[in-house]
Amino acid sequence: VAYYLARRNAANARFSFGTGKIGVLGGFTSAVVLSIVALLMAGESVHRLFVPLEIHFNEAIGIACVGLLVNLGCAVLLADRHRESGGGSSHREDLNLRAAYLHVLADAFTSVLAIMALTGGKFFGWAWLDPVVGVVGSGVVFSWAYTLLRDTSGILLDRTPASSDLPDQIRRAVESDGDSLVSDLHVWQVGIGKFAAMISVVAHEPKSCDAYRALLRGHNELVHVTIETQHCREDHKSVASS
Repeated sequence: VAYYLARRNAANARFSFGTGKIGVLGGFTSAVVLSIVALLMAGESVHRLFVPLEIHFNEAIGIACVGLLVNLGCAVLLADRHRESGGGSSHREDLNLRAAYLHVLADAFTSVLAIMALTGGKFFGWAWLDPVVGVVGSGVVFSWAYTLLRDTSGILLDRTPASSDLPDQIRRAVESDGDSLVSDLHVWQVGIGKFAAMISVVAHEPKSCDAYRALLRGHNELVHVTIETQHCREDHKSVASS
């Protein structure tokens, strides 16, 4: 749905900074759903510790094995696309794809735990093992969901990723002439590997905005740049301190 909406509105001028955040919003929604599933899973597992249910082990193990095979197949298909999208770097990867990948991994992980617990219950009579691994599994799934929530919410709230040194690079490029001083700088992510920036520059002899943009030409990740220049009649130290 997120990809469809992003493509459909790609040329819509009402999306001032593009539709890149639609995919991020999709990832955030998936993370919320995954968190709710983890909490429900934990609640049901705790309940079953105190109110055990009769388990048909053979049927349950068979279903869990089929589910594991299906989820492993989906994980293999998504893994390559996840790596291609920049997996491991939150500001360059497709977080909506990462959300789908985590959903599949969570299902596969819980299937493995279920098979272990059901096998222990069938052969050793450890009926308590199934709800216990359910609690453990819910904790792992929730931790994955929390990481995804943290990364997606940061982008939706226009936070500059901690792993990005783009603000420092912009500052060094603009101030490279020894006269210009960046007095105010805002950088935020607007899509997968795409950023916008608002830069205020103070200089005794300010360059044109196009000249400053030319200094940033090597940063292809900057898709929207707003530059404001001011003439400085004081020394830069007093401007910076103010």
